[in-house]
Amino acid sequence: MNFIAAGLSDVGLQREHNEDSYCILSEHRLFVVADGMGGHRAGDVASHMATKEITAFFDATSVDGDGAEWPAEEDSRLTPEQNRLVSAVKLANQRIFQASVGNRSVQGMGTTVVGALFNRDERKIHVAHVGDSRAYRVRAGDIAQLTRDHSLLNDYLLVMPNLTDAQRERLPTNVITRALGMQDSVPVDLLFEDVEPGDVYVLCSDGLNGMVSDDRILDIVHNAGADVETAAKGLVAQANQNGGEDNTTVVVVRITE
Repeated sequence: MNFIAAGLSDVGLQREHNEDSYCILSEHRLFVVADGMGGHRAGDVASHMATKEITAFFDATSVDGDGAEWPAEEDSRLTPEQNRLVSAVKLANQRIFQASVGNRSVQGMGTTVVGALFNRDERKIHVAHVGDSRAYRVRAGDIAQLTRDHSLLNDYLLVMPNLTDAQRERLPTNVITRALGMQDSVPVDLLFEDVEPGDVYVLCSDGLNGMVSDDRILDIVHNAGADVETAAKGLVAQANQNGGEDNTTVVVVRITE
């Protein structure tokens, strides 16, 4: 079992600069999207730091933990690969927070992050995320959102699941409650699942799902077939056709035999 992947990032139609970043680390079978926030271009500093630090950690470590200092004790409930992915995200958080505290020009910067690590031998994919960047899975004509946005609205719904539509409308939809760089430590949500040949995973910043419905994302991915570059370009183009109100970044990963 193997994969093919493609990524694309676009500033959109209404922003002056792009605060998103992504990376595709084929040698590690790792894929990351980060969406930065903060004034005076600090958001792009944070998102680039996230992808850079995660890349450096994976380059410096092996699955058994040799080669670099890990940012925290391993969680005995997690596999070595899961610990490696979560530790990379936590280390990125520490570095972004330290840079923010130590440099007034980027004070308060932060970034969301979603990362997927594919294990071809075990036929599994592990997904870690902080914030509202998402991971979707397209399989057999259906689309599923795998991640849960760390947003004010979702936090309210956890505590008060029976909110009326009118009450929901009064809550801001774009306020996130968790991000890298906000504190010296951050909880990282982790999920994993078995993969099947033909599965397509879409990692994206909220510039995509904020402008394009899940059903339309499904259509674009389905129509692209095995061409992940066409899928990535189509998703970004659709976000811009619908207004392009934010930066849009996507990484499309297709599982192959």
